Amino acid sequence: MRHAPIDPKLFTGSRERLKKSLPPKSLAIVNANDVLPTNADGSLPLQPNSDLFYLTGIEQEESILLLAPDAHEPKHREILFLREPSARLKIWEGHKHSKDEATQISGIKQVKWLSEFPVIFRILMCEQEQVWLNSNEHTRAHVEVETRDARFARECQRQFPLHTYHRLARLLHPLRVVKSAAEIELLKESVLITEKGFRRVLKFVKPGITEYEAEAELAHEFLRRRARFAYNPIIASGKNACVLHYNQNDQVCKTGDLLLLDVGACYANYNADLTRTIPVSGRFTRRQKAVYNAVLRVMRASIAGATVGKLSRDWLKESQAMMNEELLALGLLKKSDIKKRNEDEPASRKYFMHGLGHPLGLDVHDVGFTTEPFAPSWVLTVEPGIYIPEEGFGVRLENDIVVTADGPIDLMENTPVEVDEIEDLMNR
Repeated sequence: MRHAPIDPKLFTGSRERLKKSLPPKSLAIVNANDVLPTNADGSLPLQPNSDLFYLTGIEQEESILLLAPDAHEPKHREILFLREPSARLKIWEGHKHSKDEATQISGIKQVKWLSEFPVIFRILMCEQEQVWLNSNEHTRAHVEVETRDARFARECQRQFPLHTYHRLARLLHPLRVVKSAAEIELLKESVLITEKGFRRVLKFVKPGITEYEAEAELAHEFLRRRARFAYNPIIASGKNACVLHYNQNDQVCKTGDLLLLDVGACYANYNADLTRTIPVSGRFTRRQKAVYNAVLRVMRASIAGATVGKLSRDWLKESQAMMNEELLALGLLKKSDIKKRNEDEPASRKYFMHGLGHPLGLDVHDVGFTTEPFAPSWVLTVEPGIYIPEEGFGVRLENDIVVTADGPIDLMENTPVEVDEIEDLMNR
């Protein structure tokens, strides 16, 4: 693993919370992700399964976790199955976990090789009455490629058609959306690395550089701090900032343009998500500054409004109402535009057409029931924006926050965002 070792209490605590959610006579199974192919004999780096990592800290392919709290044999109540290391694997693929190493990482005492899985799994299936199978149930997922968990579920139901099956995601998602203190510390490290990358870019950006050169500065800072990109970064200059998921990152940054940076570091599989918009020439124009400060006011007010008990849809509507007023002051909307629309389709959507934020954690768009009210220890992004294609620029700002009973905590309060601070850092 690239990151520093994590106290296994984090993963032990996650498993204990899940066990308490399972009804009697239950068996839960979580698989590692597949190693995905590219072309010819190539493959992509393994993307750890977030649920498996949450419960075990294991990032190795083909791993399987079994949880059966009521198993007759105490040694069968919590088992981690791994690929067995061999001389051939060591030569071709490198180090694989020993049983002792896996125990040190996960806190699981019963670690077995995959060759033992079929027999133990059949014993547990014959003992238990309810089976909890995992799947990707994110509302925005577009599932075309069959996952390892999906294949396992199909084969399991073929072999044991008379069991009662349940969706493990319905139990895991409410647990994962509430971050433990240890998880928040890992998120803070991702945020800090992201801040370091942003400060590096502020010193680098000037007219004539390319978007990919700015991306390279971020990559340098992230990699040297044991992190990677949380997602494909958006480095969008000028009118490119009006493309919400711009990924080309290949244009020249020109004098007078703004440069939108939507980027986050991933440390120990926990993700940060930052957006800043900066002037390529080191100074905002009067118009750019006016739009920027309008977005900043909405972001700050929306951070303050992320309180326990609030529904995500109401939070968004509050931000849209604020944005209506800002757009009115900027001359982008008229009062008649606002009156003609309603709260379900506000006038502000012409210039602020996306959501306000999302849960953040082991996934950038993290799991959780966003139909439920905000609760303590939810981590959210807050990301309003104004996009003006006819003027050739867009502004988006984004911070990550923790919802608490005493009000939201801004994890990115030390990351430069004020106009004066950004201009000062760029012109030193």
